[in-house]
Amino acid sequence: MSLPIIGVITYRNQNPLGFTQFSASEAYTSSLVNAGAIPLLIPLGQPQSNLEALLPHLDGVLFTGGGDIAPERYGGAPNSLVSDVDPDRDRLEIELVPQVIETGKPFLGICRGFQVINVALGGSLYEDIKAQRPDSLEHQWSPTHPREHLAHSVRIETGSRLEDILKADEVQVNSLHHQGIRRLARNLLPTAYAPDGVIEAFELPSYPYGLAVQWHPENLQAHQSMRDLFRSFVLSAEADKRGA
Repeated sequence: MSLPIIGVITYRNQNPLGFTQFSASEAYTSSLVNAGAIPLLIPLGQPQSNLEALLPHLDGVLFTGGGDIAPERYGGAPNSLVSDVDPDRDRLEIELVPQVIETGKPFLGICRGFQVINVALGGSLYEDIKAQRPDSLEHQWSPTHPREHLAHSVRIETGSRLEDILKADEVQVNSLHHQGIRRLARNLLPTAYAPDGVIEAFELPSYPYGLAVQWHPENLQAHQSMRDLFRSFVLSAEADKRGA
């Protein structure tokens, strides 16, 4: 049987010559390849009709990390700490999330992807965790640590899909975000928490495979549990491909 095809959200940047290009971290694509999937990069700038035409050819969608989501997308306030906003990426992903769910396709969200799924389904974010929750942990990226640095523990909810995948009720994770979930969309179920109470994972109940995490498992592939996370996603995509 042919391998499942996973759509991977890209981001805009400029190459050394100043030309705009669409990119995705190799850590995402290599994690998918190693888990048994074929990654397919989804460029931004697509109208909704193109996304509708593309979805039947995909067996799952990976919502990747990246810049901040515009506060007006979730009823937030302008904040000088919000950065790297791409209005077109916000539009594309917020349109794509309900389309994916309507088709029943498996999806996995990572960091920004975790946040944008929540926003697309009606939730909200902290514009900046440190500023709005001063008693919280240091969640954001630090130049003194590599991306695979294990910053804090995460408690996994008993009986959750995530606990079943990771085979643990607590894991150590990296932390590379300054925004986070303020109000969880009502149809999502929180499945993991940082020690300060910040939500670190959720799932869409009664759905074939709808899961998102705030950390970056693609940078933690030295750990079996994080490889298992990608493998579970790919196995669900294989089932979708078979029409199971």
